[in-house]
Amino acid sequence: MSVFFPSLEEQLDLITKGAAEILPLEALKERITRSISTGVPMRIKAGFDPTAPDLHLGHTVLIRKLRHFQQLGHVVIFLIGDSTALIGDPTGRNVTRKPLTREEIAANAETYKEQVFKILDPVLTEVRYNSEWLDTLGYYDMVKLMAQFTVSQMLEREDFHKRFNEEQPIALHELIYPIAQGYDSVALKCDVELGGTDQKFNLMRGRDLQKHFGQPQQSILMMPIIEGLDGVQKMSKSLGNAIGIKESPAEMYGKLMSISDELMWKYWVFLTDLRGSEIEQMKADVASGALHPMLAKKNLARVITADFHSEELAEVAAESWATQFQQRGVSEDVPVVRVSWDEDGLVDVLGDLGGGVRMAKLLHFAGLAASTGEATRKIAENAVSINGEKISSRIVSKHQLGDSPILRLGKKSVRVEWVG
Repeated sequence: MSVFFPSLEEQLDLITKGAAEILPLEALKERITRSISTGVPMRIKAGFDPTAPDLHLGHTVLIRKLRHFQQLGHVVIFLIGDSTALIGDPTGRNVTRKPLTREEIAANAETYKEQVFKILDPVLTEVRYNSEWLDTLGYYDMVKLMAQFTVSQMLEREDFHKRFNEEQPIALHELIYPIAQGYDSVALKCDVELGGTDQKFNLMRGRDLQKHFGQPQQSILMMPIIEGLDGVQKMSKSLGNAIGIKESPAEMYGKLMSISDELMWKYWVFLTDLRGSEIEQMKADVASGALHPMLAKKNLARVITADFHSEELAEVAAESWATQFQQRGVSEDVPVVRVSWDEDGLVDVLGDLGGGVRMAKLLHFAGLAASTGEATRKIAENAVSINGEKISSRIVSKHQLGDSPILRLGKKSVRVEWVG
């Protein structure tokens, strides 16, 4: 059955949105053009090893890009790496991963399916497990696959090279992982494979093996690793800067409202379905004053929350968030000021709080006080609050301040955006 596809330009507008690198881009354009002329959709794959039960928004960057291809009429394959999970992707690792059991992998895979269909259309998604072909490969076939690569090729991979030079152990089964992932593309006859920028070595092995087996070589589309709530480190539950997709609407909405304005634009790009041209227009509207940045952020929080819950629950979360601000006596549309952690004297590294912030300095740098002396007096007068809570301490922990604190001195309020 043939499919009617949007034009090449329309497809590229959505496909290239946020992409860090597409290799080779011209080959992808040729495939899209062929799909338009023949009515035959491309086959797009992204693989996920079920190594943990819960996903966060950082994991959904690739899933959302799959959705973009799905919206354009192409076949998307959500590949569950139940066999490769037995090895564990060594990407970015400085030690060998602890192996999972088959039972743990199966349980995690079920939760993955439940979560990804909050983004993908379950009817139009081809769900596959790489145990279908990897578990049936015999010894002879595996030897033939491994014969296509050399040890020196494997050691070109950055993390292997680093571990080798530092005399850190590299188990032999880890060297198989990129080859197994590459064979996934052969088994599925992929036209495009998606992955993070840290996956480039693995993604290229799919092209190598497709060439060996006489298949057209896939294009690879790499997406960046997005930062978490702090806007600095990659989103990670272990770092405490993640937004889990199973979190409540109120939690999700509130966390999204705490991000910086700069990070907001990245989230619009990587965590929504808006086309690149639409996001650029929104940025222009904010720059011209036609759209307040706070409204742009509220729209973002509502869109993302609705994606994982519903429009109704997102609206309730938005109303609840607004009510909290009203109860604190703080306007939602407070001005934003950027303060660097490196400002002279801001952080009290030797104090009891071990990295606490000198509030008088912060109030001065934020423009709420003309001098640190004035700020010190106002703190003593109990005229300063953080996120609606009065403070009397001259030094406050970074944890108490949070990622995007609202500071108030008297009738003036600002929201601090940390930089540096």
